Amino acid sequence: MVNQQKYTHQVVIIGGGAAGIMVASQLRSQDRSLDIAIIEPSSLHHYQPGWTLIGGGVFKPEQTIRRQKDLIPQGTAWIQDKVITLDPDRNRVVTAQGKQINYQYLIVCPGIQIDWHLIEGLKETLGKNGVTSNYAKDCAPYTWETIQSFKGGRAIFTYPATPIKCGGAPQKIMYMADDIFKGKSSVGTNTEILFCSADTKMFTVPEYSQVLDQVVERRGITVKYQYNLKAVRGDRHEAIFERITPNGVEEICLQYDMLHVAPPMSAPNFIKESPLSNGTAGGWVEVNPETLQHQRYANIFGLGDASSLPTSKTAAALRGQAPILVANLLSLIHAQPLTAKYDGYTCCPVITGYNSVMLAEFDYQKKPISSFPLDPTKERYLMWLVKCYLLPWLYWHRMLKGKPFEKQVLADWKARLLKPKTLNTVELNTGILR
Repeated sequence: MVNQQKYTHQVVIIGGGAAGIMVASQLRSQDRSLDIAIIEPSSLHHYQPGWTLIGGGVFKPEQTIRRQKDLIPQGTAWIQDKVITLDPDRNRVVTAQGKQINYQYLIVCPGIQIDWHLIEGLKETLGKNGVTSNYAKDCAPYTWETIQSFKGGRAIFTYPATPIKCGGAPQKIMYMADDIFKGKSSVGTNTEILFCSADTKMFTVPEYSQVLDQVVERRGITVKYQYNLKAVRGDRHEAIFERITPNGVEEICLQYDMLHVAPPMSAPNFIKESPLSNGTAGGWVEVNPETLQHQRYANIFGLGDASSLPTSKTAAALRGQAPILVANLLSLIHAQPLTAKYDGYTCCPVITGYNSVMLAEFDYQKKPISSFPLDPTKERYLMWLVKCYLLPWLYWHRMLKGKPFEKQVLADWKARLLKPKTLNTVELNTGILR
């Protein structure tokens, strides 16, 4: 048996995505004496909210990618490996390369697992036969290719029966596709769009759901609720759904010419199989919804997509979660009460068409709130500019660096958003407003 390499760090963070980088940056900014390590296998960091815009032809893939080594905070150890075993009773984790990493405090934020295999035939046909998904970074360009080459017929967009990251994404690409289709007279008059959702409503917040009901109605999109995609026969262009009816579950076969799939998702297997799981089918990290501390292991915290937090899984939610986790972890380290409370804040910029976005913000109370002095239930061109320009800039140059959103920064961007021609991809990529 090969001897394991052993490492010890005061704070170990599993995951170098948005959550892990944000927390590490904020911890380093508040206490540079902390010994922090991030375990992350990927050498590239992806701005995942941009994948929908790639699929809609607005972004290029390279605009959403940075090198991981350029983002990890200075003084933070990077263990480029993948966790396969959690052993919270011994305060250690084990990686795929056989490393044993001991910790005093653990932060679990590895992101979400895409369960492609739960839809029969999907992996074999994804990226061809008109089958695509913006949840696969390599497929987002194919989404745009498919939309552009669509010659009419039936386009189906799906939503699964599990929680997913960015729950509005399946609708966003549908509305943009509809705009493109309607822009071609030969296509728009010969096209049927179906939104097949395993859910029973368009959005979790009633006020936003009502707006989206109006969006699909004015666009002539057919919505089929309680339709859960179970199989894809790419060679026949057939999508197989299970439909819940008063008489039980029945199987429905729908022909398609384009199929955009939002696949089922869950916590990574190493979490499901560990004592940290909440024991549900999703296997989420079981944390207190206010303090983000694990319910059974006091020295472990969780946030982001893999957590059990009962709010939408978005990058914007991390903006509310990370400061709470950092404050409570530092309190724990200094033997003080955990007083910081997360209110469930999240935000989903729902693209309702090119140049139109409803910035859906809400908290645990499932009531609309707004960071702007504007009605958040309205579709606005201003929020399209926020989605395409402000949010990517904030992500790369404020969120990941652990910096607050000072009023002056937002004021500068407000002035630029009112003059959108002054914004360009050079600024988007280099952040020259720093």
